[in-house]
Amino acid sequence: MLLPMAAIFGIFYFLLIRPQQKRQREQEAMLKAIEKGDSVVTAGGLHGQVTGVTDEVLTLDVGSVKGDRVRVKIARARIDSVQRAKTGDTT
Repeated sequence: MLLPMAAIFGIFYFLLIRPQQKRQREQEAMLKAIEKGDSVVTAGGLHGQVTGVTDEVLTLDVGSVKGDRVRVKIARARIDSVQRAKTGDTT
C-alpha cells in the first residue's frame, strides 16, 4: 500500500513540481538581470525600453505622443519577457 503511494508522489514530483520550480528559478533570474536599455514586454502586453531600474520598480519608455516621451513605472514582477540591449562591440 505504501509503495504505490510513493510511486504516485514520485511521478507527481518529476512531472509537475520539479519543472515548475525550474521555470520559477529561470523567471526570477531573468527579472534580476534586467538592466537599463533592455526591451521588455509586460504581462499586460505593453512593449517598452527600460530607462530606469530600482529593486522593485522599472521605468519604461513606451514611445512618444506629440513629441513628448511617454514613460511608465511598472513592478518588476509584471515583466513577461526581456530582450537584452545590444552591446556596442563592433570588433
